[in-house]
Amino acid sequence: MEGAPSFGLIIVGDEILSGKRADKHMPKTIELLAARGLHLAWADYVGDVPDRLTATLERAFASRDVVFSCGGIGATPDDHTRQCAARALGEPLQLHPEAEALIRERMQDTAREQGVPYEPDRADNVHRLNMGVFPQRARIIPNPYNKIPGFSCHGPAGGTVHFVPGFPVMAWPMIEWVLDHHYAHLAHQNLQREHSVVVYGSIEATLTPLMERLEHDHAGIRIFSLPSVDHPEHGRHIELGVKGQVALVDKVFPLLLAELRSMDLPLGPELVR
Repeated sequence: MEGAPSFGLIIVGDEILSGKRADKHMPKTIELLAARGLHLAWADYVGDVPDRLTATLERAFASRDVVFSCGGIGATPDDHTRQCAARALGEPLQLHPEAEALIRERMQDTAREQGVPYEPDRADNVHRLNMGVFPQRARIIPNPYNKIPGFSCHGPAGGTVHFVPGFPVMAWPMIEWVLDHHYAHLAHQNLQREHSVVVYGSIEATLTPLMERLEHDHAGIRIFSLPSVDHPEHGRHIELGVKGQVALVDKVFPLLLAELRSMDLPLGPELVR
């Protein structure tokens, strides 16, 4: 679909960059998008450094992209995402009334489960309300796991960022909810395809003029090469292919294949994704 937004992903947390935890959000987001005929255009990893996180969010809001941001929306001292989002937007923070109601519901549920009275004015319960303090114009994202919501913000240039927790058990159904409630109209409207072939006995420098010519002659497609030196099945080879909208790929890939055959290069299997 012409003019459709790109999808981006921001992963927040020192624990990812230090290697203490491995990121699982990017492969899952790719999977959730692919199930709807969509794809991930870019991803950023950023630690718990407010200035850097604010700059990352400013870029996201300044884009026309749909961005998911995972992590850092809690209420502990190392959680900065809510505050950085407000700074990036130039908006004040405020307790969102729907978020407050949901958080209070969660606190009452917890008290019942523990068999203790609900004390709304107890210091720790008052502090928990900070998890519902969002930029002024934020909309909530429901959390089916424990009711503590995420939030969405729209930037003045058209970029929209959807903020979810870092816990996969919460984040992934919340991302699905956003996709199905706000972007269902995009699903399967801009189907993308990759069609490639294994090429033996060549180097990228030899194939570059062909790649450049096909991209120049066919707007909207990208030619890619993925070299390998120690593949367990194919050994040294290059995976050369075309990516883009299905109709364009189906038009250009046969041209690529014909050119490779005219160069008398040995070809292996084709791959379609």
